[in-house]
Amino acid sequence: MSKAPKYDHMKLIGQFAGGHRHLITLGRILAGISAAVTLVPFYLLWKIIAVAIEGTDLGRINGYAWGAVLLTVAALLIYIVALLCTHVAAFRVQANMRSELMRKIIKLPLGIFDEDGTGKIRRIVSESTAATETYIAHNLADKAVAAVTPVGLIILILAFDWKLGLICMIPAVIGFICMMSMMGKGMQEKMKEYQNALDTMSSEATEYVRGIPVVKTFGQTVHSFKRFKDSIDGYGKWTTAYTLQLRIPMICFMTFINAIFFAIVLGAYFITRNGVGNAEILNVMYYIIVSPLVTVTLTKIAYSGEAEMTLIDALKRVDYVLGLNALSETDSEKVPEDNSIVLNNVSYRYADASRDAVSDISISIAPGEHVAFVGPSGSGKTTLAELMVRFFDVTSGEILLGGVNLKDIPSDKLMQRVSFVFQDSRLIKTSILENVRMSRPNASREEVMEALRKAQCMDIIEKLPEGIDTVIGEKGTYLSGGEQQRITIARAVLKDAPILILDEATAFADPDNEIKVQAAFEELSKGKTIIMIAHRLSTVTSADRIFVLDDGMLKESGTHDELISCGGLYKKMFDEYGRSVEWKVGA
Repeated sequence: MSKAPKYDHMKLIGQFAGGHRHLITLGRILAGISAAVTLVPFYLLWKIIAVAIEGTDLGRINGYAWGAVLLTVAALLIYIVALLCTHVAAFRVQANMRSELMRKIIKLPLGIFDEDGTGKIRRIVSESTAATETYIAHNLADKAVAAVTPVGLIILILAFDWKLGLICMIPAVIGFICMMSMMGKGMQEKMKEYQNALDTMSSEATEYVRGIPVVKTFGQTVHSFKRFKDSIDGYGKWTTAYTLQLRIPMICFMTFINAIFFAIVLGAYFITRNGVGNAEILNVMYYIIVSPLVTVTLTKIAYSGEAEMTLIDALKRVDYVLGLNALSETDSEKVPEDNSIVLNNVSYRYADASRDAVSDISISIAPGEHVAFVGPSGSGKTTLAELMVRFFDVTSGEILLGGVNLKDIPSDKLMQRVSFVFQDSRLIKTSILENVRMSRPNASREEVMEALRKAQCMDIIEKLPEGIDTVIGEKGTYLSGGEQQRITIARAVLKDAPILILDEATAFADPDNEIKVQAAFEELSKGKTIIMIAHRLSTVTSADRIFVLDDGMLKESGTHDELISCGGLYKKMFDEYGRSVEWKVGA
């Protein structure tokens, strides 16, 4: 069985570094030179001790001391230049990596953010690239130092008294073996598990914080959020088990690398038991001063190994995003003849799902027709609407817009033909003017005001301190859910796309806002092809056609009256909806 190829993280870093990759190489070389120069003063220190013990020609001490000082300063300056090189390269790598990620994310199907979650992708863009920058800027230079220093130390330790040097090396070698046992083949997998546990806990913590009002309102505890508690418990169990697994190797590592001084004392006793001369005193004093460097060096090696595993995990997460399948772009110049939408035997299955989200659906929507998708939760309504504007590519079948396959329409051209109003409308922290302009950046101030008027937003604008220039979220200026929905509708009005998708757009509106939202929809929908996804069945009774979905399949279609007369799933749902509307407290 062939071995899996080793992950070449430096090759990937070199690709992102581009022309700056030579700075990384230069930084590593300079760091290694700095480490070598740093060790030379220890030889001069040995000479100083030797002169002091001999007690002759003490004037030489001054020359050795100044030599040691100058070499130490030189080593420091060389290391600073090395860090300058690695920092410049690190910032370039991080910038290129984030740019590449964002270029990739822009090309990804919009539905990918529903599958993976924006939080996970945001963490990869932010934290994984930051981990790469930290490794290149700091850890690469430290790793070069950690590689050169042991070689120089071995020479220094064995050169003056090889017997005492070997005694010093025994605990160091045992400590090194203990360290390598902790950083075996399974360590990289453990690092991946650790990062995954952090991802899960972070994601569930976000959901928990969003649900705090519910928790406080109903007097619940953290146990009411089982997934969050399970993620904490799982992380706790994992870290406890991992800590216990490394307890013995870590104790041995720390014990032996800090036992070098004891080894020197023990070795000095046996070497000098038959008498003490100047040479023995010189070497023992020298080794007492130099040997702690071994402890520091082994600790640096351990930390550089951990940093490298963190980097590899971060790069693999970046690779995951870069490896996601982007929507294919076409060079076709085909232009849809009209705004009709035709689905031919369309099926779609989410990644890792065991069954299709929508299965073998064929429907036809005429230009300017107003249709609605209804059905139980999880029936595939939103998925079907997202497929119709290519949030995903269909697993099988085809979707035609104006007689042209969606895959043959450039994504920017397709988006020009479609507007969306979702139930969880989002406004960004900028002015009302810029929020509305997002749909058409070159729109004039007057055009934005007209769109706001048509979207029934003038009462909102009038109460804001700076009108349409008011920044949302600044100085305590916030809008209700229904008000945000109307601003979102103004975006769609300004865009004036011929196809409009409404995904339960009045779900969170209060009665007053709902009336205004409905009025805004009447203005917005004139002459457009409308696709409405609704749970409130009263909002779809006037639709030209209603498509009823269940378990990913199309069960019924027709007008409201036709579906009621059929006595099928739609009638059952409408009757249940009617009973829920008529429900009264104490009835």
